[in-house]
Amino acid sequence: MEMTTALWSFALVVGLLTLTPGLDTALILRTSALGRRRQAWGVVLGIQTGTLIWGTLTSAGVTALLTASQVAYEVLRWAGAAYLVWMGVGMLRKQGTEAAAEQEESVEGGFGHGWRRGTLTNLLNPKVGVFYVAVLPQFIPAGAPHFAAGVALTCVHVVEGLLWSTVLVGFARVLRGWLRRPAARRVMDRVTGAVVVGFGLKLALAD
Repeated sequence: MEMTTALWSFALVVGLLTLTPGLDTALILRTSALGRRRQAWGVVLGIQTGTLIWGTLTSAGVTALLTASQVAYEVLRWAGAAYLVWMGVGMLRKQGTEAAAEQEESVEGGFGHGWRRGTLTNLLNPKVGVFYVAVLPQFIPAGAPHFAAGVALTCVHVVEGLLWSTVLVGFARVLRGWLRRPAARRVMDRVTGAVVVGFGLKLALAD
């Protein structure tokens, strides 16, 4: 398999994965819908930073520890589950009033806060690492530099993630006026919080 063929094939696989709604989609839509454009892009770039780190570590052979060591996987799994449940419960407890909304926006900050949230959410999900360990090596052509080819394939995933995130941010901004109302805000926080807690519990209970 040539490198060009590998890039297109990998793009198709991770493209389908990118389009599948999940935790990343929920976080991006919520942050964007509440009018926090800088924070939303922080979340987007944080998620892609995590993806790039996972791909780079896989290309270097480091993430193979997740499949070789049960202890390493379990530690990361429980840390990720605890973080997601904590974040989701925080969303569920929000009051949704105008005063609370203004206070939340001033406390949560902008781009930096979003970037940290997106990066941690991605890096504390061991299933992303396991996915890369299982899938990425299959698309590296025989004879190609393993590390360079792996990073190049990861960059394809990052680019697709950025493009799809741009669509999500734009869609959420269209609905921003309605979603910033207190009642709609409460619904948004409860739905997103429940989704995040659900992902955390799923990660904790997964075999």
